[in-house]
Amino acid sequence: MKIALDAMGSDKAPQAELEGVALALEEDPSLNVVLVGQQEIMDGARDHYSGRLELIPAPDVVGMHESPTEAVKRKQNSSIAVCMKLLKEKKVAGVVSAGNTGAVMAFALTIIGAIPRVHRPTLAILFPNIKGSTLVLDVGANVDVKPRQLFQFGTMGTTAASYLFRKANPSVGLLNIGREDSKGNEVTLEAYQLFKTSELNFVGNVEGNEILKGTVDVVVCDGFVGNALLKYGEGLAEVVAGMLDDYLESESKYRLRRWFSRPVLHEFIGRMDYQEHGGALMLGVQGTVVVAHGRSTARAIMNALRSACRAAKGNLTEHIRYRFSEEYQA
Repeated sequence: MKIALDAMGSDKAPQAELEGVALALEEDPSLNVVLVGQQEIMDGARDHYSGRLELIPAPDVVGMHESPTEAVKRKQNSSIAVCMKLLKEKKVAGVVSAGNTGAVMAFALTIIGAIPRVHRPTLAILFPNIKGSTLVLDVGANVDVKPRQLFQFGTMGTTAASYLFRKANPSVGLLNIGREDSKGNEVTLEAYQLFKTSELNFVGNVEGNEILKGTVDVVVCDGFVGNALLKYGEGLAEVVAGMLDDYLESESKYRLRRWFSRPVLHEFIGRMDYQEHGGALMLGVQGTVVVAHGRSTARAIMNALRSACRAAKGNLTEHIRYRFSEEYQA
């Protein structure tokens, strides 16, 4: 399995990417990586993992604050663009980038294109819950959406969840301020009716706390709400982890008991760590694309590469393409 990695994407690029590749190649003997970025800063990686690590130069870099539209116009030789061209030419099975999310989306749409009948691609990520995981989408690709687009997110989400969770008919809920079908704004009210009259396993509106409870397999929302939810969850995990460390190190007569419980508690908190999920799957484009966090560490990059391999091996793009084919009127 060969995956292209944008070496220039993260806040700590290229160090996080280089270290992440090393971890990923050690973990998965079947993995091959094409590292794409500025030649001069990748030379140090050339001597490692001979035969499993290919370097392809890309002179341009898309900054985090650059306009995606301008990037597509002016930076066709950027690391993101070169990765997408490799995917289009089927030289790689997937792409991972921790770069500018808007630019990754824009290059994906202009180079590999959207799946026919998909109005807008979406970003989906696994949130931990008490039972396992909940797939939440959109988490940042589409701030303003239409009811039909929310419904399509649900269609793509349930298709992905059936593969990720090995469930024949995953349940889906619409994130709202209340469970009643009369709650929400015009967009969610209309989207509710689309879900209700569809063949999806729609359970109705769900509230934010139900994500943690694992009430449904898939939760649908717009990218504004989803991204705020994602960032809150990431911050919560970091704060709770810090508070846990302080608690375990504090003096008390129960200190020994807490010391023995440390591995269990850290394992639980670790499930909330964004690094463990690696990144968000971009659903609705004609290829496997994973968008990693800009703050990605080496471990996060490793897990993003793992996610890309998993999606590519499972033919997730083809499953979604089939759902949106002539036989399925989305």
